[in-house]
Amino acid sequence: MLKKYFILLVAVLLVIPVSAQETDIEKLDTRLTNYEYPYAVNFFKVNAQQEIYEIAYMYIKAENPNGETVMLLHGKNFNGAYWETTIEALSAEGFDVLVPDQIGFGKSSKPNHFQYTFQQLAFNTKKLSDSLEIEKMSVLGHSMGGMLATRFALMYPEVTENLILVNPIGLEDWKLKIPYQSVNDWYKQELKKDYEAIKNYQKENYYAGDWNENYAEWAKLLAGWTLHEDYPIIAWNAALTYDMILTQPVIYEFNELQVPTLLIIGTRDRTALGKNLVSEEVKATMGLYDQLGEKTRDKIPDAKLVEIEDVGHLPHIEAFDRFISPLLDYLKN
Repeated sequence: MLKKYFILLVAVLLVIPVSAQETDIEKLDTRLTNYEYPYAVNFFKVNAQQEIYEIAYMYIKAENPNGETVMLLHGKNFNGAYWETTIEALSAEGFDVLVPDQIGFGKSSKPNHFQYTFQQLAFNTKKLSDSLEIEKMSVLGHSMGGMLATRFALMYPEVTENLILVNPIGLEDWKLKIPYQSVNDWYKQELKKDYEAIKNYQKENYYAGDWNENYAEWAKLLAGWTLHEDYPIIAWNAALTYDMILTQPVIYEFNELQVPTLLIIGTRDRTALGKNLVSEEVKATMGLYDQLGEKTRDKIPDAKLVEIEDVGHLPHIEAFDRFISPLLDYLKN
């Protein structure tokens, strides 16, 4: 009888796949205390909305400084750590590099209640750069960081030497196409996420070709949060930032920019919030970066566009050499 049960147990285990969530993903707390960044992390305290929050940041001083600083702003599904190779390349060319995690992201504070606005995040970021006595800098933003970088440049043109937007979101007004979602709706969606869901989304929208460890690293980081008992606070902040992105577009102010601007666009990118909420017909009109790059360049005074063919949402991860070369050429000329 025992032998029969043993055989049955083995058979069951053979047909049930072992979840990557259980075997390959490290549980991560809300402040990523058990996740190491590539450079030393410091914390800046900011007083916002009657609370004191901590902004985590890396500030890498070049060994042979050229006197210029570049600030790198992360996207919604990322944190400052994914800029490691970009930091190395910029530092080697003499640039000091500032890399903050915004409130609600990475190693920074995760509020229970916070009114997210791009103005507030830009204000916080300016306070940080002021504390480091940075008078002028080039501001580079990827994805959601592109929306923030644009807002920063609009608010602080005297500080922004150059604006660089790398596959920014917000190049179209998605609320004109998708049905309204409340913060509660976004929260429920976030609570359903796990590694497979995150991986499938990124494979569909971010990358081409075989899934590899360079891509998996950032999906695993997000998935690590979903395993922690405090994940609901991460999900809640994610929901609030969805609402910020959708209700505070920068697309209508591109023509007001007063700083030199470079767009670096991977043309295969199809990222668009809310595509899962619309028909296939409407979905096919969203996130067309092979068209959005040119349209956006034409809206920004004297902007330059570099298109990277057959590259998706993360040029600095998927095709680093093709990303860093035009970036350095622009910054040094």
